Amino acid sequence: MIEYGHKDYGENKVQEANEKWHEIKKVKNVSLHLIGGLQSNKVKIAVKLFDYIHSLDSIKLANKIAIQEKELNKKLKIFIQVNIGNEKQKSGVDKNELLDFYNYCKNLELNIIGLMCIPPLDEPSEKYFKELQELNKKLNLNELSMGMSSDYINAIENGSTQIRIGSNIFGNRN
Repeated sequence: MIEYGHKDYGENKVQEANEKWHEIKKVKNVSLHLIGGLQSNKVKIAVKLFDYIHSLDSIKLANKIAIQEKELNKKLKIFIQVNIGNEKQKSGVDKNELLDFYNYCKNLELNIIGLMCIPPLDEPSEKYFKELQELNKKLNLNELSMGMSSDYINAIENGSTQIRIGSNIFGNRN
């Protein structure tokens, strides 16, 4: 796909991405997005490799990213992951704590460009996309990372600027 001019690629796992992209990024002008969760022990590799992180969801992670950005003299573009459906099994910042978390990240000088969510699977996504769009506007952010292969059209209609449609392109993961 690179040879056809595609520049943005998403990866779910830091270790897999490092194996695939480490050498390619040295010679090709591509942007790499971490769209999966980030474990704190993988932050150093992630900051070196990725250009975007779509899954910032804790103070601990924010602190570690800020330290690595300073050490590597690199600024990432970062989305705060919001647990928009208040689901216990999902990561993300509670929407009621979002403003405080955003301000904390800004004090760390993180480059927060927008919000990201994954709505509940068993409910229509539109109401969650609308809610995230409103939260994004309140923070005066320009980017929204929402929508996957099953609901990306709905996400775009509700202001998404970044969609994740890997399974529609590459098929389901084994």
